Amino acid sequence: MKNICFLIGDMGLSGGTERVTSVIANELVKKNYQVSILSLNNGMQSFFKLDANITLHSLYSRKVSMKKNFISCCYKIRKFVKNYKIDTLIVVDSICCIFTVPALWGLNIRHICWEHFNFNVNLGVKFRDIGRKWAARYCDYIITLTTRDKELWENGIIKINARLVSIANPTPYENVVNFPSLEQKKILAMGRLTYQKGFDLLIQAWAEVCKQSKDWTLIIVGSGEDENELKKLSEYLDVNKRIKFVPATKNVEQYFKTSSIFCLSSRFEGFGLVLVEAQSFGLPIVSFNCDAGPSDIVDNGENGYLVEANNVKLLGDRLLGLMSLDHKEYTSMSNSAKKKSEKFFISNIIKKWIEVL
Repeated sequence: MKNICFLIGDMGLSGGTERVTSVIANELVKKNYQVSILSLNNGMQSFFKLDANITLHSLYSRKVSMKKNFISCCYKIRKFVKNYKIDTLIVVDSICCIFTVPALWGLNIRHICWEHFNFNVNLGVKFRDIGRKWAARYCDYIITLTTRDKELWENGIIKINARLVSIANPTPYENVVNFPSLEQKKILAMGRLTYQKGFDLLIQAWAEVCKQSKDWTLIIVGSGEDENELKKLSEYLDVNKRIKFVPATKNVEQYFKTSSIFCLSSRFEGFGLVLVEAQSFGLPIVSFNCDAGPSDIVDNGENGYLVEANNVKLLGDRLLGLMSLDHKEYTSMSNSAKKKSEKFFISNIIKKWIEVL
């Protein structure tokens, strides 16, 4: 039985990265792999449900400065993989490779970097750029989420010794029985309330939509540091009564099932798993065509619309367009969304992972 360990920042967070890690980890257990998850800090309780056979570990019980504790962190990782006899270490997010490359030096352990951002984004952290260069040189594999990001890696780093493989994120929902309709009159958006997710842009677009439509509601599900500012913006634009903010929750299905349309307003993405999840419930999508991910998921005009990145006016126009479809047109888009989601079923995605492992 192969012994696999996922190394992640904090498995206790509620983001898409943590969600998909839980999905892949759970499926590998079903395929008779021994699986553990090691968080850099916190993470002794997963926000998302995990198989009882998955063990959780943490290098530090609380958040600490990784810069100040660099040597200690590398030492702890090395000690962990040796003590637990890890065969393969999957590093969730390339920035963590600045710790795992020195930690695994000289050890016969398969080293996989699982990139969750797109290559053009470092979030202002130069260590992410260093992590990517080290991953390219010293890891056995680099897993990107999109073919576009694989190309960005190939063109962005001169010397790549690692094997680059593109594996999309899977939907945790398969064969969902759901029949959405425009009668529900709800637009759903979901994600952490941060700059990346562009909810400020969505609220601006929604303000324009509200001038022409009086009976629809925008539901924003998520938590994060921008929550207060977003609520203030909705009040300033006088749409606060037309927006419902819902804290991050494990039970997102109820919101997919009671919505008519899904909207993604991100400035950038690594993939956009929430788009696949929305398609699983048959929701047509309006999304910014940002790097990278939406164009791999949304077929423009068939199961939704791709909008020029950061174009608030076009986002609002496309939402209004979807909201005004007749029953036949809407049902066709909904069925197309469900069909597209089959590409991302875990049964198809896990086969690609097993080929790498």
